[in-house]
Amino acid sequence: MRVRRLGWAGLEIEAGDGRRLLIDYVRDLSPLFTGWKPDKGLAEPSGKAAAALVTHLHRDHTDASALADALVPGAPVLRPAPGHGDETDNVTTLLAERELALHRLAAEAVDAWATRDIGPFRVTAVPAVDGLGDPQLNWVVEADGQRVFHGGDTMFHGSWWLVARRFSPFDAVFLPANGPVVDAPHLQPPSPLPAAMDPEQAAAAAEILDARYAVPIHYEPEQPDKIAGYTEVLDPENEFRAHAGPRARVLAVGEWLDLAT
Repeated sequence: MRVRRLGWAGLEIEAGDGRRLLIDYVRDLSPLFTGWKPDKGLAEPSGKAAAALVTHLHRDHTDASALADALVPGAPVLRPAPGHGDETDNVTTLLAERELALHRLAAEAVDAWATRDIGPFRVTAVPAVDGLGDPQLNWVVEADGQRVFHGGDTMFHGSWWLVARRFSPFDAVFLPANGPVVDAPHLQPPSPLPAAMDPEQAAAAAEILDARYAVPIHYEPEQPDKIAGYTEVLDPENEFRAHAGPRARVLAVGEWLDLAT
């Protein structure tokens, strides 16, 4: 199995038989980046994928238009359940929900600890905590005798040890490391604490998960201008290297990590 970083939180995973799986693949980040530059910071999948996984329905993690173009017809899209409450509660997921319906993708809501076999891939949804209160899952993907973890933009939480007892060691874990502090109109008064893991927290999660490689995601130096009220760690890459030590592996956008070697 090998894994390619597609930018922001997106991954392409390829099994030995050439079939592909996408996680949090997006092509348009303009809902988050005010100065969005479509020719920078993201990579296209190298071929059609057999399935897609999404960690949550924020628009920087679920891009239905991109998935419709990147997937083979009828490919499953596994996602968390819709949010509870009214439109104010779910304001950050409504756009992605509408787009999934518009593109008629084969989306299926799954619960934590649910497992699906999709071609050569075995995927398991595991618990995660969203910094804005929306439903989120993380994903464990197994194929070819290797195992990887995708952390979406989860906060640090108490289920790391449950995941580790069931699945560790991991060949690679892909973890958010930009530690954003969010001041959103519908979440007042705002929290001064990170809404996703910062480099130190991501490194701690990688150690608990017993990762051979720990790869930071959910940061994008090529796209510096974010929406108002979104303040990140200044240098996620180097801070993550400092905290994660020898297991840290920083991938450029478009770069493959071959787990068979």
